[in-house]
Amino acid sequence: MSRSARTIAIAGLGVLALAACTSNTPKAETDNKAAPQGVSAGKNDEPGKKVKIGFSAPAADHGWMGAITKATQAEAKKYSDVELLVAEGTNDPSQQISQVETFINQKVDAIVLLPFDGAALTAVATKAMEAGITVVNVDREFNNPAAARTTVLGDNYGMGVSAGTYVCSQLKDKKDSIVAEIAGIDSLPLTQDRSKGFKDALTGCGLKVSNRVAAKFTVESGEEAAANLLQAAPKIDAIWNHDDDQGVGVMAAIKNSNRKDFFLVGGAGSANVMRDIKSGTSLVKATVIYPSTQGADGIRLARLLVQKKALGDLVEVEVPRKVQLYAPVVTKDNVDQYLPTAFES
Repeated sequence: MSRSARTIAIAGLGVLALAACTSNTPKAETDNKAAPQGVSAGKNDEPGKKVKIGFSAPAADHGWMGAITKATQAEAKKYSDVELLVAEGTNDPSQQISQVETFINQKVDAIVLLPFDGAALTAVATKAMEAGITVVNVDREFNNPAAARTTVLGDNYGMGVSAGTYVCSQLKDKKDSIVAEIAGIDSLPLTQDRSKGFKDALTGCGLKVSNRVAAKFTVESGEEAAANLLQAAPKIDAIWNHDDDQGVGVMAAIKNSNRKDFFLVGGAGSANVMRDIKSGTSLVKATVIYPSTQGADGIRLARLLVQKKALGDLVEVEVPRKVQLYAPVVTKDNVDQYLPTAFES
C-alpha cells in the first residue's frame, strides 16, 4: 500500500515518527526506569542501541502475505542498528509457537509477530513479554492485550464499511438489488469483522447480503467459492470479494460463467486488480485497501520501543497500545495514487 494512503488511528504515525515506552511487560512502572526521550521525527531514524528483532508470519502462500514479509525485511535493512531474524513462514500454529520459543531462547530484544491464529499464539506471546521481550502483534490480534506491548492492525470492520458504502453509492435507491459476498476464512475474527462492516453499511442504505460464500484467501478456493455462488444465484447486481488474491480465482470463475450482470468490489488492493480498475473495461470497479505494510510498521515500532525513543509528532511520550490503519476505496478516479506500491497477486 502507498505510504501516502496510510491514514492511521493516531496523528503523525503516517510518517512513523514513533517512540518507546519504558517497560515491555504488563507490570507497573518503577521510578528508576529511564523515561522515553522526546525527539524529533528525524532523530528517531538516527542510529541508536542495537536491536535484535525476531519476525514470524504465516506462509507466503498468497500475494498479500508475501508482500508483508518482503516489506518487513526491506524495512529492517534500512537501519544499521537492527538485526532481523526471520522464521520460515508457516500456517501451523504449533510450529509458529516453536518459532517464538526459539526467539525467547535467543534472547531477542523484540518480536514482531503476525500469528496464523491470534488466540493460539497468545500464551507464547505472553511468555515472551514476561521474559522482558517487546512483542508487537501484527494483523491478527491476540485474545489478551497483555500479550503484546502494541498492536498494528488493518481496519477489517472498516474494510466492510468501505465496500458496503461503495456498493450503496452505485446501487443507490434500487432496494431490490441482489448483493453477494465472497468472504475469506470464516473462522478468523478478521473475516467476521469484514462481513459485519459490510452488512452494517448495506443496512444503512436499505440493502442486504442475499448470497454469501466463503473461500480461504487462495486462488483455488476463490474459484471454487465463486463458481458455487454463480450457480446458486441466477441474478446478482454486486459482489464484494474480501481478498484480491482469492479474487484471481473469482475472476476465473466469472469468466467461465460468461456472466456480466453485476459489478465487483475487491479487497486488500492488489496491483492486478488496480490495473483492471484503471482499464475501465473490467467488472471490477473498486477495491478496498488492506495495508501490506503492517509488518514494516511493526519493525519501526519495535525498534523505537526497545530504544526508548518518544513520539516525534505527539504530545504523548509513549507508543500507543494499538495502531489501526485506514481502509480507503480505490476506484478509477484515484487508482494512480495507490498503484505504484500495490502488491502483486
